[in-house]
Amino acid sequence: MKQLYILAFLFTTSFTFAQLAPPTELQAYYSGVDFTKTGTELYDDLAVKTIAKHTLFLTYGERHQFLYDADEDPSNSSNVRLIYSGESRSKTEYLSGSNPNSPQTFNTEHVYPRSLLGDGTAEADLHLLRTCDISVNSLRGNDPFSDGSSTPNQAYFSTGSSFFPGWDWRGDVARIIMYVNLRYNEPFTDVGTLNLFLEWNAADPVSPQEIEDNRNTVISGVQGNRNPFIDNPFLATLIWGGTQAENRWGENPPDDTEAPTIPTNLMASNETSASVDLNWTASTDDIGVTAYNIFVDNVFYVSTNSSATNITVTGLSSETTYEFAVLARDLANNTSALSTSVNATTLEANTGGGSCAFETFENIPDNNSSYSDRTWTGDDNSSAQWQATRARTDQSINSRAITIDVRDMSDGSITSPLLSNGIGSLTVTTQRAFSGGSGTLDVSVNEVFVGTIPYGSDVQTSTISDINFNGNVQILISKNSSSGDRVIIDDLSWTCFPSLSVGDEVLKRVKIYPNPTKDLVKIDLTQNIETRIEIYDILGKRILTTEIKESTSLNVSSLKHGLYLIRFTQKDKSETKRLIIQ
Repeated sequence: MKQLYILAFLFTTSFTFAQLAPPTELQAYYSGVDFTKTGTELYDDLAVKTIAKHTLFLTYGERHQFLYDADEDPSNSSNVRLIYSGESRSKTEYLSGSNPNSPQTFNTEHVYPRSLLGDGTAEADLHLLRTCDISVNSLRGNDPFSDGSSTPNQAYFSTGSSFFPGWDWRGDVARIIMYVNLRYNEPFTDVGTLNLFLEWNAADPVSPQEIEDNRNTVISGVQGNRNPFIDNPFLATLIWGGTQAENRWGENPPDDTEAPTIPTNLMASNETSASVDLNWTASTDDIGVTAYNIFVDNVFYVSTNSSATNITVTGLSSETTYEFAVLARDLANNTSALSTSVNATTLEANTGGGSCAFETFENIPDNNSSYSDRTWTGDDNSSAQWQATRARTDQSINSRAITIDVRDMSDGSITSPLLSNGIGSLTVTTQRAFSGGSGTLDVSVNEVFVGTIPYGSDVQTSTISDINFNGNVQILISKNSSSGDRVIIDDLSWTCFPSLSVGDEVLKRVKIYPNPTKDLVKIDLTQNIETRIEIYDILGKRILTTEIKESTSLNVSSLKHGLYLIRFTQKDKSETKRLIIQ
């Protein structure tokens, strides 16, 4: 709340002002959070911290013991300060059948409406509860928040379908909603818009020694965690961009009106039936480039959410020519003009359910019988190179093939370039070269072992199923722990595995709780629809799969401590949420 009226995941950058760091009294709490990060990386760090620090889960009835101390009127320790109206009332006036006092004039407001919360522990989370006049609480109802900053008297009001909290309270509301999104992954769209809350967060800073700081102190003393956006509203700017908020931990960056330079040398490559890789030369800026926006056919399509100068544009239609362009943006949301555009045409869709990519080794170096390191351009003719160690190029199976030496002290291997669109299953043809026995080769994806492929005197084709890594992947075929032979490898192919995508509103309402958990997690479906559940570790490896038709509980006690992703799929729609195992 601001008594004196002092008047989006986006980026990774460096700043020209002092390094962001919590004050001494908060450094122990925020230990492990890397404040050099921005965008989704900082969001994830803060989410893990905020969830892990939440160690005491109150029942809703227990809120009375702590909420009134949290909302204490700074001018009168016997009173609470009510949200929206700003009135000061005696702490004894709370509405409850067990309260012997009269009158009873205020109750508990769920700033993020209770009916919209999916996690069962959230309803009693003190960070989203505020004391409120009974009639004002009724006026607000469950309506979303809307802009009303132009109202003449600067007070709260209801339109009948939306609610403006008043000038004094819009920042408090924004920081509570951001906390709920961070802690429980609840959407902004149910209660307003992210842009609106970013504006409020900046326009109504935290007032020193006022209710918000007191709430953070009292609540963290009870349930263990803090609202990081009260500790420093600028964290929201670093994560989502938008209107620059106050930096309570140091200097704000200087006003910036200079736009970044235009990105150059935009190139398209690695076309598939549904994706195209783009890369370009970085723009420059006086403060720093924070993100690049990608335009497809002159319409904004996606942001890099970082200063990276490459991206795989997915979700495209097959056999379609697209026009791509890119612009740069900086911390102050200044944007460059669009780059010179490039065209690319996606490939024919794979309709047979077979491979989406392959490597035939037809482009390996000229025949040579010596064992040496080899590099070559793959069948997709991209600039990225395949690599082989202790390899010869003069043997064949169906046509040209690569032979690696994995005998005794030899460590022959094949390494793919970074491949987009993930990997579902891998198929490869092998045969032992020359004399020897039979055995297996190890296969790893993104440095994670996924299976073995056999070889022997006869030609054999083998498949490793259910690898199921999404995103960019790298395949390694190498020697296992036992002695081996000289092995010919040919006709490598793999099926793609789709990226985690955003689903429709039904899926967005799927809830998981408690979160974090140690053993059981409740999956709450809003509708009884057949739902596929997949849990991935942070490397993208799928480690659990099941199907449900109604709300149920999953036993996750076998999972190691850490952060996981749960993907829910209903027909052709999917939604992903975070899960923390304690």
